[in-house]
Amino acid sequence: MFLLTARYTLHSAPNPRTPPRSSSVPPAVRALRWDSAARTLRILDQRFLPREVIERELRTLDEVDDAIRSLAVRGAPAIGVAAALGLVASFARMPQVSRAAVQAGIERLATARPTAVNLPWAMAQMQSVVASAPSDGAALLDALAAVAERLLANDEAMCDAIGRHGATLIADGARVLTHCNAGALATTGIGTALAPVYTAVAAGRRVEVVACETRPLLQGSRITAWELSRAGIPVTLCTDGMAASLMQAGRVDLVIVGADRIAANGDVANKIGTYALAVAARHHGIPFYAAAPSSSIDPAAPDGAAIPIEQRAADEVRRVGEQLLAPPDVAVFNPAFDVTPAALVTAIITDRGIERPPFRFAR
Repeated sequence: MFLLTARYTLHSAPNPRTPPRSSSVPPAVRALRWDSAARTLRILDQRFLPREVIERELRTLDEVDDAIRSLAVRGAPAIGVAAALGLVASFARMPQVSRAAVQAGIERLATARPTAVNLPWAMAQMQSVVASAPSDGAALLDALAAVAERLLANDEAMCDAIGRHGATLIADGARVLTHCNAGALATTGIGTALAPVYTAVAAGRRVEVVACETRPLLQGSRITAWELSRAGIPVTLCTDGMAASLMQAGRVDLVIVGADRIAANGDVANKIGTYALAVAARHHGIPFYAAAPSSSIDPAAPDGAAIPIEQRAADEVRRVGEQLLAPPDVAVFNPAFDVTPAALVTAIITDRGIERPPFRFAR
């Protein structure tokens, strides 16, 4: 079980027509908080949003692993950083820190979720410490903490860079459609797909967001709509099946989504339903952008067929909470992600800049 550290009922959101004061979302809207002195990690448990805001402290490897698998903390960048910091936090409470135990912890966390490449990438950074640290004990823990905290700082800077590059694509008055949640609650900063929105608004531009609800776990309605409302950015919620109709009606100017892994040829793995949006956007002549840190690019995957797709529990589709929505024994197809072919991607926004076709991401 997680250690419950804070629990409070959601208060009323600010007026959605009031622009935020800066490119950063309110400090209360953070996926995780790290105390470097105490080496403690708190996460905002996103399973309870928007009804309640619950913060939990992760103290053990079991808690960190479960938080990632259960989507208490989610989003490709956020889970990589959370795994690194969580590894440090868990060993900070152990009387002995050995290479063997740390290695086992790294291997466990690296496979907690298979599709997002940021998770094994972050664990590879921690693995390099185990391979080079001079000894077990406090020195090893200090070296692990230094790398984990660098990943945290780099992720925040990555979000800002994506925001700067991506904001150049957003005109005053733009209507941006997004899918799932690739905002502050998917990263440790201002997000990936939503970072250009926050940056454009901070620059004084009027921007409205259309958020797909994102079945079956409703990250768009539960998280994105909540996050944007808290930040004072106008947001309209639609079901996944309504997005193409909005495009047809001329109510979408561009699509920006996140990415959990990008293949060497530019194929993009993102939350299930993204591919359908890309097809609809192409049909209606609407630019389709993916926004992700450069660490989400996997040159070892030549194309989308090489990206492992996580299959999740059937009851995520059959039920909402405890409410049964389908026959209890009906067969269910429930991949967490799909792959959008590079041919449908207008450009990829990364912390390094805007990449345009033909995409050739080498090692």
